[in-house]
Amino acid sequence: MAEEKKLTAMPHNLVLEDRRLLTVSGVSDVDSFDEESVVVFTDLGELTVRGSNLHINRLSVEVGELTVEGNISALIYSQEAAPKGGFFSKVFR
Repeated sequence: MAEEKKLTAMPHNLVLEDRRLLTVSGVSDVDSFDEESVVVFTDLGELTVRGSNLHINRLSVEVGELTVEGNISALIYSQEAAPKGGFFSKVFR
C-alpha cells in the first residue's frame, strides 16, 4: 500500500536561486504564511520556509507548484506526514 502512494505522489523539487527566489514542486497545500515564514505541505512532510519580506508570487495547488520571493534564510522539513486539509482547503469550503 505504501508503494502505491509513492507511485501516485507528485515529484518534489526545490530550486533556490541566490537565496531570494524559491520554486517548490510537489506542494499539496499551504498551511500558513506571513512575511517571515511560509508553511506548506508536501508528500514528504511539512516544509517551513523562513526569512524576511517573503511573498508568495505563484501558487497552483492543482499542479503542485509554489514560488516564494524574499530574503530566504532557512528551509526546514518536519517528520510528520502531510494532513488532508490546510489553510486554503478551509478557506474554499
